Amino acid sequence: MIIVLDVAYTESFAYVAGVVFEEWTSQCVAQTYTLKVQEIAGYESGQFYKRELPCLLALLQEVKEPIDLIVIDGYVTLGEDQHHGLGQYLYEALDCKIPVIGVAKNEFKGTPKYCEILRGQSRKPLYVTAIGIDLDVAKNHVKNMSGKFRIPELLKAVDRLSRATP
Repeated sequence: MIIVLDVAYTESFAYVAGVVFEEWTSQCVAQTYTLKVQEIAGYESGQFYKRELPCLLALLQEVKEPIDLIVIDGYVTLGEDQHHGLGQYLYEALDCKIPVIGVAKNEFKGTPKYCEILRGQSRKPLYVTAIGIDLDVAKNHVKNMSGKFRIPELLKAVDRLSRATP
């Protein structure tokens, strides 16, 4: 099973959502998870993972299905030097056992061109980074996700779910 994760924030807490699906071309969701995280770290420039990682880990503890791969809204590695990004911290927190693919909508300064993919008719790329799985394989998986537009439908679904959690 594959899970896509996303987090939405208010001033004092976070809403975490996960959408579980079976195949990269799946249009249907097998299961959804949501969680309200009361205690979140404050925002620190360049230290985003300190805020988001505990939220992702808390939701993953709730997941009942065996997860083979995780997709996050964001980066696994950052820039040309591939510094640790949220996805790499998540991978390490899970004892390097579950591959992580990061799909970012906005470019991080220095992101290599080879991380870019185009979907649908969009001329604006998505930025794909990965750990525990070959980058070309990860990019192909994201390209094959359901949806005609730039952002795959299941990524849109988890984003809506994280923002709609009461």
